[in-house]
Order: sequence, then structure tokens, then C-alpha cells
Amino acid sequence: MNAALEEAKRASARDEVPIGAVLVHSETGEVVSAAGNRTIELSDPSAHAEILVIRQQCEKLGVQRLPEYDLYVTLEPCTMCAAAISFARIRRLIIGAPDAKGGGVLHGARFYTQPTCHHKPEVTNDILTNECGDILRSFFKSKRTK
Repeated sequence: MNAALEEAKRASARDEVPIGAVLVHSETGEVVSAAGNRTIELSDPSAHAEILVIRQQCEKLGVQRLPEYDLYVTLEPCTMCAAAISFARIRRLIIGAPDAKGGGVLHGARFYTQPTCHHKPEVTNDILTNECGDILRSFFKSKRTK
């Protein structure tokens, strides 16, 4: 999760919402892909950190599914990202901070509980919750004071 936090910090420095994600090989523990949000930079509303790391690894391997990988993300994924994680067949999702307003895994649509969801990753949450939440709170506080 610390590597995902570093990506969130880099996103914040680019004035992007500070969410970071890393994709880790389940067997070796090797980080194979890392990203922070780039929706503004790429003018792409789908350029969330989770989507970017999935795209990077799928392209690198020439595949559409990543069942031997775990995804660490600093904030509970939105429904769009939850669906992408499912379609990519990610083995395990590790979440830093919950997102009661925009989350789609533990809150909101709770995508993995829907009958239309064909793959549910193992979900672990509340990993470095304070650290993951603090970076977001600081970012948005700075926006409100400008």
C-alpha cells in the first residue's frame, strides 16, 4: 500500500485527485505496474489509477485477464473501476480508505454483490486507512482554500 500512496502523492503533485494503485504479482510479490490518477492530464474520465495499472499490464502481457495479480488502491474503487477489476479477473483487491460517497465495492452499487458480476475478487479493506484518507483530505482542503 505504501507504493500506492507514493503514486497518490505523485498524482497530487500533478494536481490530480490523489489516488494511487499498484498491481502486484500474487506469487512473487513483484510490483508490475503503478499509476496515479491522470484524468485531467489525459483528458480521459476513465484514466483512474486502477484502470491505468490494469491497462499497462494487459498491454505488456498481451492479455485481457490478470488472475494472478493483486491490486492495491488507496481509495475504494468507484463502480467503473470495480467493473474493470472484475472483467480483468484480478485475484485480490486491497483497499486503503473507504469511499462512502463514490465507492462501488463497499458502498453505493456494491458491484461484487450484483448478479451481473461474473468475477468477484477477494477484497481486503482498511489498510493504512488514515494515511490514504489524509492525502485526500489535505488535497481537497487545499482546493477549498484557494
